Amino acid sequence: MNIDAKIVQRSIVGKGIAHDSAARHVAGEANYIDDMPELPGTLHAAFVLSPVAHGKLNGFDASEALAIDGVAGIWAAKDVPGHNEVGPILHGETLFAEDIVDHEGRVIAVVAARDFETAYRAAKKVKLDIETLEPVLDIEEAHRRKSYVLPPQEVIEGDVETALAGAPHVISGKLHIGGQDHFYLETHIAYAIPGENGEMLVHSSTQHPTEVQHHVAGILGIHANAVECQVRRMGGGFGGKESQPTIIAGAAALVAAKTGKPCKMRLKRRDDMVATGKRHDYIANWKAGVDNRGRILCLDVEYLARAGNLPDLTGPVITRTLTHTDNSYFIPNARFIGHACKTNTVSNTAFRGFGGPQGIITIEAVIDTIARELKLDPNAVRTVNYYGDKTGDMTPYGQQVEDNRLVEVTDAVLGSAEWDYRRAEIDAHNAANPVIRRGLAMMPIKFGISFNLTSLNQAGALVHVYLDGSIFLNHGGTEMGQGLFVKVAQVVAEVFQVELDMVRISSTATGKVPNTSATAASTGSDLNGMAAFKAATAIKARMTRVAAEHFDVEEDVIIYREGRVHADNRSVSFGELAKMAWAKRIQLSEAGHYATPKIHWDGKTMKGRPFFYFSYGAAVAEVAVDTLTGETRCLRADILQDVGSPLNPAIDLGQIEGAFVQGMGWVTCEELWWDKSGRLRTVGPSTYKIPGSRDVPPEFNVRILDNMPNREETVFRSKAIGEPPLMLGISVWLAIRDAIASIHSGVPQLDSPATPEAVLRAVRHAKGVIGV
Repeated sequence: MNIDAKIVQRSIVGKGIAHDSAARHVAGEANYIDDMPELPGTLHAAFVLSPVAHGKLNGFDASEALAIDGVAGIWAAKDVPGHNEVGPILHGETLFAEDIVDHEGRVIAVVAARDFETAYRAAKKVKLDIETLEPVLDIEEAHRRKSYVLPPQEVIEGDVETALAGAPHVISGKLHIGGQDHFYLETHIAYAIPGENGEMLVHSSTQHPTEVQHHVAGILGIHANAVECQVRRMGGGFGGKESQPTIIAGAAALVAAKTGKPCKMRLKRRDDMVATGKRHDYIANWKAGVDNRGRILCLDVEYLARAGNLPDLTGPVITRTLTHTDNSYFIPNARFIGHACKTNTVSNTAFRGFGGPQGIITIEAVIDTIARELKLDPNAVRTVNYYGDKTGDMTPYGQQVEDNRLVEVTDAVLGSAEWDYRRAEIDAHNAANPVIRRGLAMMPIKFGISFNLTSLNQAGALVHVYLDGSIFLNHGGTEMGQGLFVKVAQVVAEVFQVELDMVRISSTATGKVPNTSATAASTGSDLNGMAAFKAATAIKARMTRVAAEHFDVEEDVIIYREGRVHADNRSVSFGELAKMAWAKRIQLSEAGHYATPKIHWDGKTMKGRPFFYFSYGAAVAEVAVDTLTGETRCLRADILQDVGSPLNPAIDLGQIEGAFVQGMGWVTCEELWWDKSGRLRTVGPSTYKIPGSRDVPPEFNVRILDNMPNREETVFRSKAIGEPPLMLGISVWLAIRDAIASIHSGVPQLDSPATPEAVLRAVRHAKGVIGV
């Protein structure tokens, strides 16, 4: 399908239009689930959570909790009428613990009461009989015990051992990569409303309504057609509301089904952080064979990923790590192995970038280490390894790198960031300032766009045209603040050439568009935008036939422009044409469906074309490091991001800025810490530091690559934007390494996140090298 066909000019797509809820967000008028008016008799629920990381659950005594005035009941695994399952991929991942608790915060039961505080207080009164067992908390200890939740995954290309044996230089390293909490403003919440004949309506703060629908049906022991999941908006998601909401929605629906009353369940911040998964922390052990110019001849990487207690989404997360370990660099001989280590911590899950960030920070550490070991310019080492020539454009997993924009993007950002001048100025500063050191770094990204699992790359949309010319739009994507709804509405308005306010954006609902994929993997606009485009285009084709008959002209004469439909110098309004079509009994409704073409993946051989296309970007970051306190500050960031032909550049710029700051937080200040008994101690804003407004670089230059439409036939030749810029935050970590390296020309021993403690350790190591 030619997506540009019959569009005279782009009057709406490509314009920087404000987020559809922007004004309501600012005014506090945007309704979230907790803002919904509660129906009479609504109950509120709270979880009974395990206080220990590992133990045998012998039972519990709820008598004291049930004696509290206003408590309606307590339910656990034995009370589930259907199956006690919430696993997004594999069976055996239960809603309620049955015999074993395997992490602090493991859900044991749910208590319901007339109000939230009563439910929460009652949950704390439940006496648990748990026989404590020794927890496994360390990733490397789990690896030594061969304790995994899944078999290992491998991407292998060429002959690593032979290449290592013949390499002029063999360089190795180890990198600890921290995890990250999603820290969305709206914690997990669901509101379940029972209906007739066992039906259940669930309002859920979820990125995956279909998954909530199917798991609620399974828990209640009913068919999916008896459950509808609705989502108008979320107060942030970042992947944390992809698989985890089924736990909250499932419990709320169980209470509603058992009592016949509506039930709302929302988590306090501490419970949210303890009971739900996070970004996986990793250990990466690597060995590279390189030549004298720093060209990588072979790379061997072993990843140890903290899966937590269950698989959850760890399998595909590791897959994406392995398929992004190359980032922007051609590696002719590769062996990338990922182990899903089982620990007595909460099962980790999806997070913006979904395993890509861990692979990209690893290869960037490899590149930086190679450069410093061989006394080369890191940017020169990057350039010599870029994909690009005829023999260097195939990834280790077998996908051709087409439409390569690496050199163009990196050269442009180095120029706009005044690299040469600032490099000399920073070197001069460091020579004269022993305490406050400054660092400068550039890094590129090549990020693959599509779900790892091919079947997920599909979407549906429903479009109605009414007799007054107004348009109803519904699709399977969810809105979590990222601007998806306005982008898809722009696509529909563009097709019909009507004003954007003529398109009504409606809540995502499984009763309107079925079998949706999660809004994740940066695919929201690609999938749902194209599905809506196809639906609108089909309606438009039928309306065009009516217009051609009305004006007695050929169909190719008909032009839609500015809310009217033209044939030479004659025209009718779009609404008038809708009435004509209705009068002729023409269908003015369409369900569009889109499936991403060209992609395929063999999970056994780890080969194929998992990504429809790549998104490119580059960033230059400058930092200051206080070598006495370990404090750091990003002083300036310059970003250039490839978004193809943007659907909405204003939304895209906001996504780039936000993703960069979130990525910067991941590698600098956001640290998860468990004590020796397995209790998470970073459970709120007082103990877990997310970046704030004052952490944003004072000089923050963000640009979109101009006039570079996607070569693949995406919706209006746009490219995805949600995840790729997050990885650009790694440039801040690289700049901190550069600042520490100015103390001594060796390789900085800096893990991620670069907290003040980690920076001080690296500074001490650097000073120790030269005997200070």
